[in-house]
Amino acid sequence: MRRDEFMEEMLLRENIRKIIKIVKVRREQDENKKLMAEQMIRKVIRGILMEKAPVPDEIPNRSTGINVLEDLLKKVIPVLEVDFKSLTTSDEQRGSFRAHVLNGIQNIIAVANANANAVMVKEEININIEDDERFIDIEPESEKELDPKEEFATGLEATELDQTGRNVAFNSFKKIEQNILDAYELLSDDEDKKVFYNYLLTNVKLYFDKFEDELANEVPDVTTPEYEEAAVEADEADVGVGEEDIEAEL
Repeated sequence: MRRDEFMEEMLLRENIRKIIKIVKVRREQDENKKLMAEQMIRKVIRGILMEKAPVPDEIPNRSTGINVLEDLLKKVIPVLEVDFKSLTTSDEQRGSFRAHVLNGIQNIIAVANANANAVMVKEEININIEDDERFIDIEPESEKELDPKEEFATGLEATELDQTGRNVAFNSFKKIEQNILDAYELLSDDEDKKVFYNYLLTNVKLYFDKFEDELANEVPDVTTPEYEEAAVEADEADVGVGEEDIEAEL
């Protein structure tokens, strides 16, 4: 090959490489625009929901249930934030954490209500089942010895959720479970209990959305030297086979 032909060939390859990079940049820019649009929509929706939720400093005549809930959120939300943001491997882990925490809240409130009703019944009939020799326990031992994590996930058996997210949620929930029960048991008024429960779930969901948005801006792309080297090699390989792709893009 003559020198001038060789130089033309090198120049052509260099131009093709530049065009490929331009196409890739355009693709990345389009993806970033889509991501920004999605985040903007989520923020707008969350803003609308937050307007409907009670704002402590702006609502002087709120219910006792909301006052109790505000104190509770100051204790539990920081705990949930730390554990939620520790799950950075995948969205599935955080989705599982979120689902199990919300399910755990629903379960312990349901148990608290059931226990309260059971106490009322016991007081009415004046019988202590545990101490009564006539009581015959027919529950199989196998059902009594459930794995604590599986018991924690009661209600989500039909779903295939990430196990790491479940396990972290289990440990996290143990830190806040008693706080929730103590706060809920302060309330005896049915309306206060209803407001407390509904806004507890709503606020926890909103905070999870907030944490997810913050992670999207804080967590860098995970990379390794091996990945960077492979990426360079793949980029160079595109020079010889990328002509059809370039024509399709243009």
